[in-house]
Amino acid sequence: MTIRFAQPPDLPQLLQLYTHLHNNPLPDELPEPLWRDIMTDPNHHIIVAEQDDQLVSSCVLLIVPNLTRGQRPYAWVENVVTHADYRKQGIGGAVLQFAKDIAVQRGCYKIALMTGATEPSTLRFYERAGYNSTDKTGYIQWL
Repeated sequence: MTIRFAQPPDLPQLLQLYTHLHNNPLPDELPEPLWRDIMTDPNHHIIVAEQDDQLVSSCVLLIVPNLTRGQRPYAWVENVVTHADYRKQGIGGAVLQFAKDIAVQRGCYKIALMTGATEPSTLRFYERAGYNSTDKTGYIQWL
């Protein structure tokens, strides 16, 4: 297994992997302009795990510049997904560790994520990765 940053040719496989994220449908066409924007944004990282020449896990890591906390940035994790056939093998945890390592290298003072999952096994997965649900209260407003 290799964990790395996504590269431009990964888009079709990444979109296929995202179908394992809340049954996310494949788009009708490849979102090439959006993909170029993501690939050139120095604070937007898509981390992927590749095994058997296939993308099997991924997360998005955003580094947010910040004027508080000594002007240290913070990190945000989104779109954590592992292909159903590759779950419970430590791959998703390794992807989250890679994201954490990048956040530490970039001097972030915290890394955060929110989940809509309610399954105890998913919540334990995040806790094993070092996240807790007691330090902050999360809210969301859908737009």
